[in-house]
Amino acid sequence: MNEEVDQYTPPDPLEMPLPPPSFEFLVLSLRAQAEIHMGLVQMSEEDKPEPNPRLARHAIDMLAMVHEKTKGNLSMEEHRLLENSLTELRFRFVQQFPPKSA
Repeated sequence: MNEEVDQYTPPDPLEMPLPPPSFEFLVLSLRAQAEIHMGLVQMSEEDKPEPNPRLARHAIDMLAMVHEKTKGNLSMEEHRLLENSLTELRFRFVQQFPPKSA
């Protein structure tokens, strides 16, 4: 048996508990990733990463893929959350990284 498995360490009681896995959490996680990569969210004043349009676009594309793959299988609330998140992220992406004119 693997030694790492045998050496179980109980969770730190001061650690923030993880939320239960849910569709809402998935959407909000991908949305947060996109917002961080667009430079719209930062963890602290000292930690201000450079915006990364490539990673932001990837997170938005992941949400778009989830939207496509779940068509017809979502509750009204889940559908609204996903649609609204995609619309807002796409709008903010174009604002943050305007297309270069030729």
